[in-house]
Amino acid sequence: MALFSSLTPVFIAIICVLIGVILKKTNGEKEKRDTKSKPLSRPWVDEDLKDGTDHHLEEEEVDEEWQGLDENVAHVPFFVERYSEAEMIKRSQMFYELLNKRRSVRFLSDEPVPREVINNIIRTAGTSPSGAHTEPWTFVVVQDPYLKHKIREIVEEEEEINYKRRMGDRWVNDLKRLRTNWIKEYLDTAPYLILIFKQVYGRLPNGKKKTHYYNEISVSIACGILLAALQNAGLYTVTSTPLNCGPQLRVLLQRPANEKLLLLLPVGYPKKDATVPALTRKPLEDIMVVM
Repeated sequence: MALFSSLTPVFIAIICVLIGVILKKTNGEKEKRDTKSKPLSRPWVDEDLKDGTDHHLEEEEVDEEWQGLDENVAHVPFFVERYSEAEMIKRSQMFYELLNKRRSVRFLSDEPVPREVINNIIRTAGTSPSGAHTEPWTFVVVQDPYLKHKIREIVEEEEEINYKRRMGDRWVNDLKRLRTNWIKEYLDTAPYLILIFKQVYGRLPNGKKKTHYYNEISVSIACGILLAALQNAGLYTVTSTPLNCGPQLRVLLQRPANEKLLLLLPVGYPKKDATVPALTRKPLEDIMVVM
């Protein structure tokens, strides 16, 4: 009995430890479940920029039988000019050298740019491939000074909040070396602003929704072609994704609800005193894998 009495505190201590371990394990598992069920906080993801590829169309509005596409599209012979190997190498090298000069320029002149050049650039972007050839893009070209200034006001107001609250210290610190902030003077000075909207769905003549497959990927490819066309024409821009500005800009520009802002490009010539960061690009061996 005496031995049992002396061991009782030991047993109690062991039991307490076991209970503590069990409770800790239970709480840990609960936290894991909560973490899995709770979406990650990603303040840099604009709700208006999310991909609409998986956009669920309302069942009563979907026309399963017809998407407005002609089933009997004629196929015609395809003829192209074939280059010699030497010419191919020369052309590819020249095109690389042209695009390697492309830089993001935040100091743009108000010098006028011929409208025909902009028209041709948009036409070029419109040659982009798209899912089922739905061409889910709208390029809004803004040259009106009042509209440009209203766009600047909306963007700067949201960008200040982004820098101070939403983006976080890491992102803001990473941007310091590029000397960028929420002040966007180029939105006023650039002769043109091109706002690229993705159409998350289209409309059939009967009013029902038309599926736009891979709309964000399709429009992103068109944006890449547009950037190359700008460089080819001797114009410059800075790629801008106006975080949390999409809905306001869509309303300002009177765009329909099926269009979501993907990219905002100020377009023009660099100012004479323009500067850019002295950045380098990754070498070929770091970006290409040959199997």
